[in-house]
Amino acid sequence: MRRTDQVGGGGAELLAVPSVTAVRTAACGYWHRRGLPADPPQVAVAPGAPLLLLAVLAAAAGAPGGGGEGLRAPGSVLLPHPCPPWHAAQARQLGRTVHTVPVPAECGGVPDPFALLEAVRRSREAGEVPHALVLSVADDITGTAPPPELLHEVCEAAVAEGLLIVSDETWRDTSHDPHDTVVVSPAEMLTEAGRADRVVVLAGLAAMDAVMDAVRDGAPVTGPGAACGEVPPGPSPGIARFAATERGRTFGERVHHLLAELGAGLSGPVAAVAAATLREPAELVSRRAEAARMRGERARALHRVVTGTGAVCRPPRLGRHLYLDLDPVRPRLAARGVTDAPRLEAELVRRLGPYAQGGHRFGDDPGELRVRLTTDLPAGAARPAGQDRGAGEPVAAGAAGRSVRPHPQEWPGAPETLTQVQSVLVDLTDGSCQ
Repeated sequence: MRRTDQVGGGGAELLAVPSVTAVRTAACGYWHRRGLPADPPQVAVAPGAPLLLLAVLAAAAGAPGGGGEGLRAPGSVLLPHPCPPWHAAQARQLGRTVHTVPVPAECGGVPDPFALLEAVRRSREAGEVPHALVLSVADDITGTAPPPELLHEVCEAAVAEGLLIVSDETWRDTSHDPHDTVVVSPAEMLTEAGRADRVVVLAGLAAMDAVMDAVRDGAPVTGPGAACGEVPPGPSPGIARFAATERGRTFGERVHHLLAELGAGLSGPVAAVAAATLREPAELVSRRAEAARMRGERARALHRVVTGTGAVCRPPRLGRHLYLDLDPVRPRLAARGVTDAPRLEAELVRRLGPYAQGGHRFGDDPGELRVRLTTDLPAGAARPAGQDRGAGEPVAAGAAGRSVRPHPQEWPGAPETLTQVQSVLVDLTDGSCQ
């Protein structure tokens, strides 16, 4: 990689930028409130979680003790499937082989621990050095969180095999019912076990949109650069936390250096909003909790509809999506010409709009009849195709912007949309509502 003029002094200069310092300090408070104490040197910041994951995986492969054995052999990264597409994309950009491991029946986000051990064995037999496992303790693909005891098994297996665990915790604050769903970080478990340096916590600032809404609505956002007005469009910043051990500090320094080489800084306005997000003012926390509660109501209603028509679907606990498996009705779908995930996606998009994505997009076998549905369906799926939006309705932002949506309580058309989803699935499967 080529050093840029702006950060020619390496990671130290990037860390000294005041706007970045404010974000790192706010990130420490964010993690401290979740039982993960941190000091600013333990925190890395980048313009987007994908770029930060890229730097973390690069550092893991090249650092002694990072699981990559200094790249003496081809490296590999392990992922559960399904998983966010950008997880695999970063590993492949680095030339790493990606091995996907099936998730257990009860949840998504983490691999089955026994299947993980088998995948590591096969990777080594192929002459590779498996060096990292990327998982999500709050999985926005399936809308689930792994039970603590299962997560503990996965962590034990990964550590025993010398893997660095990268824990994507972007969606951990989106539980539909925080009293019902316990989200635990591998950093908590491994710190208690004396293996804190085997995990890096990663998060994209998913609450950024809420803070931006607060800015637009006139709510105060304090901090350096807060007077800049509208925040320029672009990816929400990502933050990473490293262990407070010698190995963790060394690893963090390597990530900071890589980010500096890439010129991965934040603009003043973006950094100001990121810091405000991480400070979690009461208005933001209230909005986030209400949005999660309302989204949970829609998710549960949608879950009842899809399971009533024969689909298998884990009960949604958090996030914005449900993940359906329509294999039980495969013969009926085949009679309609739907024999794989791409065809299933195409048919649902044709009938419902752009609210369905086939499981092949998330690392599942394209032959499997799996699809992700968004809980955003009630916002517009009931509108016939081609019908224009009415005055005052939410519109999607352009390619450079974000979606603009009303308060969850104002989302229209939920009963009609649920009826439409039911009708589409019943029609596709030639079945009747069970």
